[in-house]
Amino acid sequence: MNVLLVSTYELGHQPLQLASPASMLSNAGHAVRAFDLSVEDWDDDALSWADAVAFSVPMHTATRLAIRAANHVGSSNPDMPMCFYGLYAMAGASGMASSAPTKAIAGEYEPKLLEWIETLSVFGPSRESNGIEIDLGRHEYQVPTRSGLPQLDRYAHLANGDEHRLVGYVEASHGCIHRCTHCPVPVIYDGRIRIVDAETVLDDIAHLSEMGAEHITFGDPDFLNGLGHSLRIVRAMHDRFPALTFDCTAKVEHIVRHRGIWPEFAEAGCIFVVSAFESMNDDILAKLDKGHTAQDAAECVEVLRRNGIEPRPSLLPFTPWTTFADLFDILDFVSSHELIENVDPIQYAIRLLLPQGSLLLDDPDLKPYIGDYDSEGLAYGWHSADPRLDTLQKRLSKVVEESSKTDETAIESFTRIVDEVAAAAGVRRRAARPHAAATQRITPRLTESWFC
Repeated sequence: MNVLLVSTYELGHQPLQLASPASMLSNAGHAVRAFDLSVEDWDDDALSWADAVAFSVPMHTATRLAIRAANHVGSSNPDMPMCFYGLYAMAGASGMASSAPTKAIAGEYEPKLLEWIETLSVFGPSRESNGIEIDLGRHEYQVPTRSGLPQLDRYAHLANGDEHRLVGYVEASHGCIHRCTHCPVPVIYDGRIRIVDAETVLDDIAHLSEMGAEHITFGDPDFLNGLGHSLRIVRAMHDRFPALTFDCTAKVEHIVRHRGIWPEFAEAGCIFVVSAFESMNDDILAKLDKGHTAQDAAECVEVLRRNGIEPRPSLLPFTPWTTFADLFDILDFVSSHELIENVDPIQYAIRLLLPQGSLLLDDPDLKPYIGDYDSEGLAYGWHSADPRLDTLQKRLSKVVEESSKTDETAIESFTRIVDEVAAAAGVRRRAARPHAAATQRITPRLTESWFC
């Protein structure tokens, strides 16, 4: 069969969720074309060529965009079999406005996606080929096929001082052993992980290196979930490709608990680590089941920097329980720990997302604030205990969008954000001046600010 794989957005990197199924489908004898609509225009000729279309939906933003594209396909080709696959597959299928036949596959989607295509090739579209499936089985993964994808220079680069490097994206594991209540991963994986064998990951890194990648992002929800597995990959990668640098994502509690690994990670090329600090309010962190406190976050910064690795915190400043004091605590933490350059401005405007199935929906403390489900936004509405914070969140979203379109420095953006928070709170407050060490420190980052 002719299979069209479509990505709409994958955090600014070359989409692994196209490359991975493309390998399995093509090795099984099917013709595959892959399109990334974040950097490519829609191709109606490819749609005419296709016998089936599958949309990658690894995140909320991608799902909303994929639904829009799928409805376009369904309106012009009502008999076209379509599939949503990935973490938000069920939300994608439920959000369809057209009556086109639709399949949804979440979890370890590759085998079920192949099974769906095989069924279509034998029996054609039928009710039996639609429906929703979650597959958490342990499978043998194939090396992703990246030859049909846009080149790496179309995607986010690593900026490290004056140096820019092409970036490759891989995953050594799927799922997560934790059940943070605001996260979409436990809704599907429920505290489980699935390991991608080391040689498959290393072969993928080799291909990315041949394509020009000089830096690798390990995009696992938490790279330290399977610590021994990750260490084997890091050691082998450094042995085979000693010039490669890398970054990964890890929970605060893992960074602190496994403090002994960071000298070796730094030696092997780790230059920054993304970690979900979220809030400096310990009660909110407990509601989110983050497994760390504000003091742990401070220790995390010290552990990483002691080894020459920069932390890049992600934040969740706006929840139903947030107060102005909580926002000032976040801003003060960022300033006092010399993190202004490390935090993308968009992080100060992030608002809690409540998609279908969110574990937070069972929290009785949320009931007074939750609203109706928004089928277009794919999330439940909610309001803050203090309505001024809802207005402020919208204002900050506009501020950071404006700052992204200018040459405004991180310090200038931070100062504007502090001023906006102070004005909304009705107090006089100015951002603290950054320490001299902060202005001299090189803070590596990717050139696209990511968010869900």
